[in-house]
Order: sequence, then structure tokens, then C-alpha cells
Amino acid sequence: MEHRRLVGLLAAEDLPAPNTVASRRQVGYLTARLLPGTLGLLAYAVLGIGVVLAGIVLRAAVRGELTLLDALSQVAVGAVLLLLNVQAVASIAALDIRLARRLLGPGSRAELTRRVRELTTSRAGVIAAVDTERQRIAHDLHDGLQQRLVALGILLGRARRARDADRTHALLAQAHEDVQRAIEELREVAWRVYPSALDGSDLGEVLAIVARGSEVPVRIRCELPARPERQLETVLYFVACEALTNATKHAAATLVTVDIGVRDGWIRMRVHDDGVGGADPTGRGLSGLARRVAALDGRLRVTSPAGGPTTVLAELPCA
Repeated sequence: MEHRRLVGLLAAEDLPAPNTVASRRQVGYLTARLLPGTLGLLAYAVLGIGVVLAGIVLRAAVRGELTLLDALSQVAVGAVLLLLNVQAVASIAALDIRLARRLLGPGSRAELTRRVRELTTSRAGVIAAVDTERQRIAHDLHDGLQQRLVALGILLGRARRARDADRTHALLAQAHEDVQRAIEELREVAWRVYPSALDGSDLGEVLAIVARGSEVPVRIRCELPARPERQLETVLYFVACEALTNATKHAAATLVTVDIGVRDGWIRMRVHDDGVGGADPTGRGLSGLARRVAALDGRLRVTSPAGGPTTVLAELPCA
């Protein structure tokens, strides 16, 4: 019965399972519950007496047995007593909730066990996310940069063997363009490993640099009262870049908006695109981001119905 009564007052996870063998803490709660229970009974009894007295006063006023001054004084006294009674009921309810949380909530040992379990899970998730990112980097190096360097070597070999000066000049010009593209790809891979631009610039400035190089128009609004810790900035950077990459490659989006701010002690970053949607939160990229965010006690939610739009919401605690 107490469990059913407290479900409306406390979160379900704060309560032990019903119909279990009573523990010492549960028996202690039932004993301590006698105090707020008795006080609550008295408060409601006084409230009932007040209702009866109010009815008597009202009947006397209707019959004309009270003067106007007497009626106003009775109403004033009754209103004050009613406010005091309501305050008493609220205080007793607060005491009841405090006792329930203190005596029925998870103890320090249970809380420590839960926290260790969370940290173990998040650590495994971070390791898996790092391994996934390494595989992506290796794939990009093998299929992108390595192939480009092989083609560059072939071009330089043809330029060395060419006997026509114009032909040699054209091959060298093409090789120079390939070198520039290889440098850009290498820079992208390096930023994926470690966003070094965050060493000298804040998150908003770095994302603005990323936006300028994007094929899709990007609007950024970063309103942070203070610069967050480096690991928080890094995770938010990776979330924004992954969402922007997905919007460019898979969503056929025409506009991406990135909003970053602080709300209720959480840093919230919302990445929204007007693409076709259908993003899979369990995919390799987004699931890796979810593990990164969870490692810092954060939350990542992805909303992407078929037909769009797609919204990626990352929330990280400020401290």
C-alpha cells in the first residue's frame, strides 16, 4: 500500500520493488512514517472542523444572526487559519517525501555499485567508439589518401618520361592539384583524430571554419556564457561534424542549423537539417557518438523520420 501511495510522489527508480521481504530500512520507514501520518491526520481533522465551522458561520449569516462586522471578522480569521492549515499539509507532505527518499532510496553502497556499473559500461563504449573511429580513419587513408598518392606517383613518373615540354608541364600541373587535394584530405583526417583548432579558438569559431568548407549552407548560433572544458568541446565538435557529414552525404539537405546554449545546468547542442531523414541511430557513426557523449554522463537523441527532417540533440552536464 505504501509503495502504491509513493509512486505518485517519488520516481519509480527511487523505490524498492513491491511485495518483497521487508528489509530493515523498510521497517524503519514504516515506523518513522507514524510521525507524518499522525500530523497529517491532525491537519486534515482541523481542516474538517474548519469546514464545519465555516458552514455554521455561513448559516448564521444567511439567517441574519451576524452583523456585517462580525461576518467579516469571521471570514478573515477563517482565511488565515485555512492558509496555515494548507501550509501545514504541504510541510507534512514534504517531510513524508524526505523520509521516503532517505529511508527507501538507494543507499550509498547501492549508489556506488550503480555508478561503477555505469562507468564500466561507458568505458567499454568509449573503447568501442575509438576502435570504430580508427577503422574509419584507416578506411579513409586507404581508399582516399593512399589512392591519391599512388596516382600522384604515376603522374610524376609520366612527367619524368615525357619528352614534350608542354606535356611535362601539364602533367606537373595536374600533379600539383592532386597534392593540394591530398593535403586537404590529410587535414580532414587529422582534424577527425584531434581538432587542434580548439587549442586557440572556441567551439563556435571552430565550427564556423567547418561551416565555411561545407557543401551545404550552415547557420551556427553559439551562446555559451563561458567556455566549457576541453573534453566537452571536443565531444560537441565531433557530434556537429558527424551530423553535418551525414546531412551532406546522405540527407540531401539544403540547410543545416547548429544551436548551442546552456539550459538547466546542461550544455545543449541541436543540429537540425531539412533533408530526407531516415538516419539510423544504431549506425556506426551515430552509435559511436552516443557512446562518446555517454562517457561524459551526457545524452544523445536522434530524431529522423522518413521524409525528414533530422534533429540530433546532444546534452552534456556543464560540470
